[in-house]
Amino acid sequence: MSGHSKWATTKHQKAVTDSRRAKAFAKLIKNIEVAARMGGIDLSGNPTLVDAIQKAKKTSVPNENIDRAVKRGGGLTGEAVDYSTIMYEGYAAHGVAIMIECLTDNKNRAAAEVRTTVTRNGGNMADPGSVAYNFHRKGVVVVAKGNNVTEDDVLAAVLDAGAEEVIDEGDKFEVLSEVHDLVATRTALQSAGIDYDSADVAFIPQLKVEVDAETARKVFRLIDALEELDDVQNIYSNYDVSAEVMAELEAENE
Repeated sequence: MSGHSKWATTKHQKAVTDSRRAKAFAKLIKNIEVAARMGGIDLSGNPTLVDAIQKAKKTSVPNENIDRAVKRGGGLTGEAVDYSTIMYEGYAAHGVAIMIECLTDNKNRAAAEVRTTVTRNGGNMADPGSVAYNFHRKGVVVVAKGNNVTEDDVLAAVLDAGAEEVIDEGDKFEVLSEVHDLVATRTALQSAGIDYDSADVAFIPQLKVEVDAETARKVFRLIDALEELDDVQNIYSNYDVSAEVMAELEAENE
């Protein structure tokens, strides 16, 4: 299992507690607010908002919360929505690279919390560009397995829409494309009658670092700690965990 996906979509998941669910909902709501502010509330002209809403619904965010977020982002409630995106770079154990994407209304707070969390969990911050060069921005559409949808079905649907690769991640398929082909790719899936869970822009590592169980524990502990921060929106990494190591870690959590 490679670390190019957002941590929340990997197979190594903790039991979802109420507090973790609340944090996940808050981050999805923030995505909706920003998408509405940047592109307006008309879904027909704002594919980013469409995808943000789709992901929130798939994660069971209540419809009333979604509607309020759209209105806030669109300036219909009089509330200010002013977030900045900041990317931090660093290293976890064994030289595993991490990119930490923050969406925040307080840059100083975000920087201090990220730095403290990385340091306390055995990582190191890195200079801008020293990690990012190994990551490319790609469109990623996640299709859950089920309803007899096969890899060939997904490939056939997206081949002419600009998709580059379909990856079997065990419980789901990930369809990679150039960023400008993301909307066309997920539209092609819809046209073929294939439901998708999310469509996002993500950072995909070009070179991966294979890790053993002990290193994986350290990397996952750092990522979990970062996920707890309100300002952290997404985390990308280049760890590569074998099926055997993942099975060992999952057995420990049972």
